[in-house]
Amino acid sequence: MKRILIACGNGVATSTVVASKIKDKCEAEGIAVNVVQCKLLEVESKASDFDLLVTTGKYSNDDINIPVVGAIALLTGINEEETLENIVSHLK
Repeated sequence: MKRILIACGNGVATSTVVASKIKDKCEAEGIAVNVVQCKLLEVESKASDFDLLVTTGKYSNDDINIPVVGAIALLTGINEEETLENIVSHLK
């Protein structure tokens, strides 16, 4: 099972929307995932336990050793499928 950390400003609203879309896409692709939501401020302390970090805001930290995908497209709908495919490619 792949573990995905989804981070947004407060770890609630936008990350919930993103988590739902990622879960649906992964289920359709036959990828078992465990999704955990958090605040952007918590990423550094949690990221090492995950296979992928998905953020709803800009995030960069050279100390994070997992792939990072920006997922604003999952909120706006613009390039949504491309973003979901990018996420799936990191999980396969």
